[in-house]
Amino acid sequence: MPSYKLTYFKHWGRAGVLRLLFAAGEIEFEDVRIEREQWPELKPKTPMGQIPILEVDGTIICQTKAIGRLIAKEAGLAGKTPLEAAQVDMIVDGLSDLQVKIVDFFIEKDEKKKQEKIKEFAEKTLPMFLDTYEKLASSSGHFVGDALTWADVDFFSLMFFLKDHLPNDPLKGHVKLTKVKDNVTSNPGIAAWMEKETSH
Repeated sequence: MPSYKLTYFKHWGRAGVLRLLFAAGEIEFEDVRIEREQWPELKPKTPMGQIPILEVDGTIICQTKAIGRLIAKEAGLAGKTPLEAAQVDMIVDGLSDLQVKIVDFFIEKDEKKKQEKIKEFAEKTLPMFLDTYEKLASSSGHFVGDALTWADVDFFSLMFFLKDHLPNDPLKGHVKLTKVKDNVTSNPGIAAWMEKETSH
């Protein structure tokens, strides 16, 4: 088994899904969480000037989705066939489109504009997105096939991140998406990780 060292800030952010994938696969990894002040010194040492980065036996890779795909394959969560893997990628890439819109209101400096952007996101952008994803999920609560994949984990990770920034539970009324969330949180590795993560 390779040795894994994941480096990111202390908060959930882009590395949340990666930590969950390691947990789901019960794969050991070094979870390095840096302070903001440490970032300028680390930045020039990263492949593309960004984190998260994952060091695998001394080789460093970046880009959250690339790292996620690697861990998902190791954990058996990348889809059982090439077609399933492509379906997983479709869901995950769609989530990236939503993340771009989330980043937009996070980086807004003007507080009034920020609240306006959050309101529009919560009332228009997100409901349309969730309606689409509700149709893509199966009645058993999986996006691809009949077992947990990293598409489910990535979706859960983003919703978990969002819940602290929105006025209401975004999944309310979405039966299949709620099942996706329940399937992810009932995975033994993830359940143990979440308990540890939310207890401090």
